[in-house]
Amino acid sequence: MTWFTVIKKSEERTSDNASGRCGLLQTPHGEIQTPVFMPVGTRAAVKGIIPQQLYQTHTQMILSNTYHLLLRPGAAVVEQLGGLHRFMGWDRPILTDSGGYQVFSLSTLNRIGQDEVEFASHIDGAKVVLSPRIAIRVQNQLGADIIMAFDECVALPCRRDRMLESVERTLRWARLSREAHERTEDQLLFGIAQGGTDKELRTYCCEKLIEIGFDGYAIGGLSVGESHEEMIDTVNHTAELLPADKPRYLMGVGTPRDIVAAIAAGIDMFDCVLPTRNARHATAFTHQGTIKLRNETFKLQNEPLDEDCDCYTCRNFSRAYLRHLFMVDEMTGPILVSIHNIAFYQHLMAQARRAIQENRFNDWAARWSRYDMERKNTKKTD
Repeated sequence: MTWFTVIKKSEERTSDNASGRCGLLQTPHGEIQTPVFMPVGTRAAVKGIIPQQLYQTHTQMILSNTYHLLLRPGAAVVEQLGGLHRFMGWDRPILTDSGGYQVFSLSTLNRIGQDEVEFASHIDGAKVVLSPRIAIRVQNQLGADIIMAFDECVALPCRRDRMLESVERTLRWARLSREAHERTEDQLLFGIAQGGTDKELRTYCCEKLIEIGFDGYAIGGLSVGESHEEMIDTVNHTAELLPADKPRYLMGVGTPRDIVAAIAAGIDMFDCVLPTRNARHATAFTHQGTIKLRNETFKLQNEPLDEDCDCYTCRNFSRAYLRHLFMVDEMTGPILVSIHNIAFYQHLMAQARRAIQENRFNDWAARWSRYDMERKNTKKTD
């Protein structure tokens, strides 16, 4: 079966000789138009947002996390209750991350073995062991449409010898993940390329992953300390190494400026916590730039967050009202701004797909290179 089809590739070329593309990704829970943005539903819920509201933002697919669901409520519980889709009431595609990033960023790591890691749970300090086989078995139980190989992600800057060690471990774990994957008929398995900003290591890692063979390929280990320019340079280099007939997924990135630049490099899939995390801190994305709603400036502004947005929030509420909700700590504020921010990201992706199809991507993308949101290095769990 052909899971992924490139429908249109931009006839324009960027200065890096890269080219944006749009396509269709087939999954058991529906067809996805790419480029696609996945809101993060770490613990089987996008914070403050119910599935019906996600549908209204034109969200096609969401991400959940293996590490967190392994700890609570447990993969066996989710499986017994009918799988992740039924458990959370979401009937569209889901991708589960393997938990590798969270193991190394949220937990107290006790031991890294050849085939497993032992760590203390960030919840209660209990000893937990996770390995490629366990991570894949858990994801098979959860039943997401796309699952990820277990990998090691290290923060930047990083010594080259340590990064090489991480790449070799990621490749070994990729092979074990592939061997452990049992639901090959209804779950796509993606490999993850590591290597930091070292192009030689990225090339080596991609070549070995392709030899193993995966249904798609992700670029991991970015937005962990490098500059925007370093990140995009690495993405441009790495995307060109990955098979043109397989989906390419940039993990944990990022701002509109980051995403548009990565689409230009040929990336198909994205996830990031920024839309909902920023919303909980009274920050909204708009086509004119980000706005911080606690600012006194918005106290009497009767216009919507974004005149160019037709989301539920912008159709019904003013900036002044939303500011009021945050000033009195009313939970409705973060919910309404989260709805808007997710809708903004989905509109951004729809605009990108349309611009590629109409061969005007470069002109459209140029405005986003100056978007005023400075990229923050944040944990990739919402």
